[in-house]
Amino acid sequence: MRIAMISEHASPLGVGGQHAHVADLSRALAEIGHDVRVYTRRTDPAVADVVPGPDGVHVVHIAAGPAEHVPAEDLLPHMAEFARLLSAQWQHDGWRPDVVHAHFWTSGLAAITAAKQVGIPVVQSFHELGAIDPAAVGPSRSGYERALGRAVDRVVAQTQDEVRGLVRIGVPRAQLTVVPAGVDSVRFTPEGPIAARDLNRPRILSVGRLVEHKGFGDVIQAMRFVPGAEVVVVGGPRADQLAGDPGAKSLRALAERCQVADRFRLVGSVPHRDMPSWYRSADMLVAAPWEEQFEQSALEAMACGVPIIGTAVGGLTETVVDGLTGDLVPARDPRALGGALRRLVNDKVRRFTYATAALDRARQAYSWKRVAAQVGSVYSAVTGLRRSAAEVEAEAVA
Repeated sequence: MRIAMISEHASPLGVGGQHAHVADLSRALAEIGHDVRVYTRRTDPAVADVVPGPDGVHVVHIAAGPAEHVPAEDLLPHMAEFARLLSAQWQHDGWRPDVVHAHFWTSGLAAITAAKQVGIPVVQSFHELGAIDPAAVGPSRSGYERALGRAVDRVVAQTQDEVRGLVRIGVPRAQLTVVPAGVDSVRFTPEGPIAARDLNRPRILSVGRLVEHKGFGDVIQAMRFVPGAEVVVVGGPRADQLAGDPGAKSLRALAERCQVADRFRLVGSVPHRDMPSWYRSADMLVAAPWEEQFEQSALEAMACGVPIIGTAVGGLTETVVDGLTGDLVPARDPRALGGALRRLVNDKVRRFTYATAALDRARQAYSWKRVAAQVGSVYSAVTGLRRSAAEVEAEAVA
């Protein structure tokens, strides 16, 4: 099957986060025999129009908007041009996809516009949903997401929590299929290099953007109840830019007020290829978001054999099996979080059993091969439906 991935701002040639998700899914689909092309917006005038990858996946650069980085929230005005160029390529360059899979809402708008002109079914992955603003005047992100969810042939959600969010904004439940994100169990594994650490002090790791709803403030407050342990936060800007970052400043000030500054370390962003060594260096990962569709760091840590302490929100309630691969506590409750961290720090046997179960769950339930097979089934379903509709129409005309 010929598959067109539309990922306007997260090129598989980039690193980390959604770049890695699109790259890993595309690679896994190619490995099971699909012909995959990823269409992304050109951000570098020197890059080739088409970049063939060693895994058989071709990355196609679309010249919509300036050939430079544009923040994701500012890309909407360029999607009409993106759609026009997509449609032109599919009609004239000799390669026409059987199905289009769009990642993120802006990619979806371009995909549905282009695909409708040439009769190709569209599958949509949102990855995260915009906040509903009842006071918004004119078109809003949630309004676009609602319309898009109704217009495409199928929406692939990563968690049941995302399903509830989509139904809440008006996407029919019949349009939705849940396929969890995958994890690269070759790259993320217990064996390999380990980031430097003090072996005499338990290490608690937390990963993510330095924004309030990720709950790093709660983690810092929780450390008051975990004497002797250190907490290391990976994320945010590069290390040389942390001093001027508002989020980093706020967290450091909070650590001082909580008198845990000597046990709190901000690392800054780390190349995705180096993340396994950081996971392996930790005794446990803490993920304490207030609200979240999916917490990829928890899955990556589990694949490295690391137990999880998380908040009972979003995808964490599905990734982490409470009492088996880790412990879940209420969100925005530093005391409960601190108690769970302290109990696990002090219980080596439980850490070992959690780590073993976490590794097994990551490998069995979240392999990219399994994810690709499930997504491939969605593609087969929507292309079959489209063919059936076309056949009925042809018979009616005859």
